[in-house]
Amino acid sequence: MFDPLSRQRSKPSLFAFIGGVLAAAAIALSAYAAHGVADAHLQGNLQNAALYAFGHGLALACLGPRANRTLARTGLGLLLLGTLLFSGSLAANAWWGFTTKPAPLGGIALMLGWLLWAFDALRR
Repeated sequence: MFDPLSRQRSKPSLFAFIGGVLAAAAIALSAYAAHGVADAHLQGNLQNAALYAFGHGLALACLGPRANRTLARTGLGLLLLGTLLFSGSLAANAWWGFTTKPAPLGGIALMLGWLLWAFDALRR
């Protein structure tokens, strides 16, 4: 059970750290989309990239410290991979004209990651 007043130290979580970095980057990406891009299509791609990066960054930050089992860690690893592929390809498209072909693979990785997390939750 989560006790915010507990003084017990928890172990560091790489997933939580990366999640915090992703969430911070998502805010910067969203601000850039709103103020630094005139093309509506590219602006939409950047906003979608920011939305997915923020949401999954927050999920990694919150769930990372709770991922004690292999299935949960694998699920979070897929969330990270999916976020990088999905958001990364949309941002790379807006900035450098790269293809968005990795985005569907990122979406699949995100869905699989959430399913693994869900199955692990049943096993607790």
